[in-house]
Amino acid sequence: MIKSVVSKEYQELQKEIVKLQEQWKLQIDPETIRPILDKAAMQAGVPAAALTTIDFEISLFLQWIEEINTTLVKFKPELEAKLASIPSLLTEETAIRWIDEAFSYNHLYFTSFAEGHGLEEWIPQFLAETALRPYLQLTAEMVQPMINHAVPGAGCPVCGEPVRLAILEEEGKKAIHCPRCLANWHAKRLECSHCGNEDHKTIQFLTVEGDAISQIQVCEECKGYIKIIDTRQYITKPSAGLLDLNFIHLDFVAQENGYNSLGEKKQTN
Repeated sequence: MIKSVVSKEYQELQKEIVKLQEQWKLQIDPETIRPILDKAAMQAGVPAAALTTIDFEISLFLQWIEEINTTLVKFKPELEAKLASIPSLLTEETAIRWIDEAFSYNHLYFTSFAEGHGLEEWIPQFLAETALRPYLQLTAEMVQPMINHAVPGAGCPVCGEPVRLAILEEEGKKAIHCPRCLANWHAKRLECSHCGNEDHKTIQFLTVEGDAISQIQVCEECKGYIKIIDTRQYITKPSAGLLDLNFIHLDFVAQENGYNSLGEKKQTN
């Protein structure tokens, strides 16, 4: 199998973060997450998390940011100086804003925040997103029994993350897994998650030489793609987040061949 283009160091960092998130989930009072499952809204593509009332405990969120900083410095000591200003910047009001903007994927806000405070562009959104995910993952666990399909093009039915990872399970069944909230649902083998296309003539599969357990499903209708990993050969199955990271080389291959992770609507005259 082809070696991951992600360094061992970064893989270990992500494993450590996954462990932290599992611990953080246990610190959340489940009663502070109250899903309201509006079937009509969900069938229209509204993510379940957007219909959920979540009482965020800001002190926990701030504590988790500190733990992320400590973990980052452990693996990359050169980041210590770059992260030193974060505790003084994160007032309760700013923390609430971070949660809101991370929830809604507001990249522009975090880019502006980084520029305004002399931070590297990736830092604020990485910290906010990492600390937000335990809430999204616990929400996903609560509503998982209701998640059996997704509206093409609407992303994950729980958190709205664009669909990009599928796993082949026993008997070759295809299950979509969300690396963000860890929700999962079954999908047709020949179906584009971005536009719903089921035409076998316009859905193709790309493979990478030396990579025997993965493929890229591409759609000629919307030029979208997803990665498909056959995990039946794994003794211990990695989390969706780690699978997504370890097979990032497939994203490069797909994009180099003109496909994108969101799909595009064709313009009609």
